[in-house]
Amino acid sequence: MNGKAKKIVVKTVLYLVLSVIAAIIVYPVFYALIGGLKTNMEMLSGGSLFPKEWQFNNYKEVWEKANFAQYTFNSLFMCFFSTIGAVVISALTAYCLERRKFPGRQVIYSLYMATMFIALGSVTLRPLYLLAVKVNMHNTLWPVILINIGAQGTNIFLITKFISGLPTELDEAAMIDGCGPFRIFYSVLLPLLKPILGVVALFQFRHTWNDYITSSVFTMTQPQLRPLTVGVVQLKYGASAAAEWHLMMAGAAISIIPMLVVYFVCNKYFMTGTVDGAVKG
Repeated sequence: MNGKAKKIVVKTVLYLVLSVIAAIIVYPVFYALIGGLKTNMEMLSGGSLFPKEWQFNNYKEVWEKANFAQYTFNSLFMCFFSTIGAVVISALTAYCLERRKFPGRQVIYSLYMATMFIALGSVTLRPLYLLAVKVNMHNTLWPVILINIGAQGTNIFLITKFISGLPTELDEAAMIDGCGPFRIFYSVLLPLLKPILGVVALFQFRHTWNDYITSSVFTMTQPQLRPLTVGVVQLKYGASAAAEWHLMMAGAAISIIPMLVVYFVCNKYFMTGTVDGAVKG
């Protein structure tokens, strides 16, 4: 087998493997979209992948029955402020840790990195909820937003590695022109950080959008504050206490759509940021 034929075989095998991986990833999304167009009996009995009769009314029923307009607004509200807060805080922190010299810098950086390997999960929910009650914030979505903004170890790691690949001569030239630390960050480094900030924004949006446990705890007594992830689960049982899986699938499909839109919008930044960050780091 000559070199050209070997390349064709390698590419063919690579494309086949990637196609299988893509199919495995896409199938759950496709199943949710199709499942939302079936009757509940078809969902429970299995059978064919596609419905015998397309029940488009399921999506309308879910939107009206489950107050999805309010749930969608709540999710977007949480994701918007959580993403903005995470991007701003992680970018400024990464800049200070990577470019500014001050006592204890390495200790602070090490502590941030340590949080990447610590998963306390639901253990912290009770004290966080009690704290929210103490400051009278438990009847709003702000505690959930602040909690999601708080864990920035991974984001700071990504941005610091990206900044480390940028030449320090840029900072020195700006200092000669009379720029202070914040002006250097805003005018010189921030435009260059757009790819990695797009990655951070996408990760943070996805994390906040998919967060179920924290949102469920903090909205337990406030149904009007529930985000989509919590609202979808409430569709499992209808008025007759029977599991309505077809409506739950329709609700899951609706909740997936905004995440897909955000991914397609940020896809260019995601690919550029991850590749550049890997090379620079």
